[in-house]
Amino acid sequence: MMKIAVVGANGKAGQWIVKEALRQGLDVTAVVRHANKSDAKSVLKKDLFALTKDNLAGFDAVVDAFGAWTPETLPQHSTSLKHLADILGGTDTRLVVVGGAGSLYTNREHTKQLIDAPDFPDAFKPLASAMGKALHELRKRKDVRWTYISPAADFRADGARTGAYLLGGEELTLNDRGESVVSYADYALALVDELVKGNHIGERISVVAK
Repeated sequence: MMKIAVVGANGKAGQWIVKEALRQGLDVTAVVRHANKSDAKSVLKKDLFALTKDNLAGFDAVVDAFGAWTPETLPQHSTSLKHLADILGGTDTRLVVVGGAGSLYTNREHTKQLIDAPDFPDAFKPLASAMGKALHELRKRKDVRWTYISPAADFRADGARTGAYLLGGEELTLNDRGESVVSYADYALALVDELVKGNHIGERISVVAK
């Protein structure tokens, strides 16, 4: 049975990922700072920045579902990812990151990103920029078996689990209806499928509703 740890399991994405992983029969440990809100029965109550190599030893994969939203905590997207990468560096344990959509490319030359679009909401630019910086730094790591998974532009917390999705790469992908949208539930499904199959080591992939 595959053994995974979900860091940030109390968050919206984290809770869906735990739920989907359990549905698929994985052995799931929730890593949380406060009382566990997820469906996981195994819990490690510890701050992400206090995690050690020993804490994460023995897991087949670690899911980074960490989130930070305030101006003073946005830099933690980089520092938290670096901390997890440092812990897992040189091991066989995969690091699968819940990423952002703002860094998805909108042209084939990969010179323009979604965050650069004129209609990209100003309110989301600081978060998108912080997450994009963290991805840029992660790409430099050759000692970590990482996969970064970006959601569609419209990431819906209350969307249904349809059980179907399209997997994209570095570029913003639209479905047959011309939409870039995905529910947290279908995103979690795609992420857990990637955990099980392990096809995209050292790559950024993306998910959109079918």
